[in-house]
Amino acid sequence: MTRLRKKAFIALFLFTLFIFGTMMGLRTLKPSDGFSDLAPGMGEFVGERGGDRRRPVSNDMVVSPGQSHLASDTKVVFTKSDRDYSIFYDVQIFYYLWYGNPQMDGKYIHWDHVLVPHWDPKIAASHAKGRHTPPEDIASSFYPELGPYSSRDPTVLESHMSQIEAAAAGVLVLSWYPPGIADNHGEPCEDLVPAVMDAAHRHSIKVAFHIQPYTGRTDLSMHDNIKYIIDKYGNHGAFYRFRSTTGRILPLFYVYDSYLTPPEAWADLLHPAGAHTLRGTLYDGVFLALVVEERHKHDILAGGFDGMYTYFASNGFSFGSSHQNWKAVKDFCDGNNLLFVPSAGPGYVDTAVRPWNNHNTRNRVNGRYYETSLQAALSVRPEIVTITSFNEWHEGTQIEKAVPRKTVTRLYLDYQPHRSDLYLELTRKWAEHFNKEKDKWLM
Repeated sequence: MTRLRKKAFIALFLFTLFIFGTMMGLRTLKPSDGFSDLAPGMGEFVGERGGDRRRPVSNDMVVSPGQSHLASDTKVVFTKSDRDYSIFYDVQIFYYLWYGNPQMDGKYIHWDHVLVPHWDPKIAASHAKGRHTPPEDIASSFYPELGPYSSRDPTVLESHMSQIEAAAAGVLVLSWYPPGIADNHGEPCEDLVPAVMDAAHRHSIKVAFHIQPYTGRTDLSMHDNIKYIIDKYGNHGAFYRFRSTTGRILPLFYVYDSYLTPPEAWADLLHPAGAHTLRGTLYDGVFLALVVEERHKHDILAGGFDGMYTYFASNGFSFGSSHQNWKAVKDFCDGNNLLFVPSAGPGYVDTAVRPWNNHNTRNRVNGRYYETSLQAALSVRPEIVTITSFNEWHEGTQIEKAVPRKTVTRLYLDYQPHRSDLYLELTRKWAEHFNKEKDKWLM
């Protein structure tokens, strides 16, 4: 009997030790970069943000039929019969409107992108040349579930807005060129902006503008661009505005490749005493510049910008896109009253258009690269997080649904063994976590 009791005691002790060791082991798996012990995706965010910090603003909204909503500065909450869910205006996603196909546009646009030659003729000579031939051969390493679609197709726009809503991203950051102007491989598409805004509005999604570089872009032409956008779209229910530190509610603009214009010229536009300043006028806004190299931080400050964003989804590609630098950039921004907006992405592969650039490829690792990128972004406690991208298929940064595809000449990458909506689900999980964490940061 004594021997039996001793065995029972030993067994109980070993079991207790196992439970204790398991619990300690699980604790080591949780994020440690200033996060709480609540893992992302565990429950819905229900608290309203307080405090006196800058915050996104939601103006009038139209909700899809059969839904109701509760709006706050940072989110809208939808109610369905089975659950509540939110979209968050501090999660903003880059969106491209440059795709076309024969059914809607008379030809393929961008899906047939050329293979861009390397600038060094010796390197260029060792890589393929020519252009892609859709629909079997498209200018992407992945294949969209919707096929090589047209951005003019209303059913495509509706699908995209449904996917963005499912991902909980509240602001679509629209790649924009002035009327009659396009990128080097596309066609003008500014006439599609009203349809995008209408589709976004039906899903309570807001639209901000990502102003692209074009031949002749200067501080003076940018003055005209901002005036055009605000005059034409400023009264639309989907037009996004942001609450500044002074309490003003202003449009938010992202300026891509801002470093191409010298800071002295930007200062004429963005400093209060500038020669043709927007400050204090009807066309004032919150202007974010692209930080690529470390020196750009100081140029952005000197140019009068309100903050900076990183865009690129390839960790290590540039100073700005390197996760290890984000804390230092955030500290610089905090010290100069600037916004820092890190950009997280699911991966990067642009060899379908730049066949010589495989050294910048970042494999998705079944979503783990994306989650690492999102965790790095949240660790610096930003006001806004951007996602690169919803549908930049050429660079393989899309979170849009993709499907397996094999043709005679191509074997496309895909999201297997997961479903086509894997990256939409991951975005929602981290968007909810981000907003729970922000609530705690402000306590």
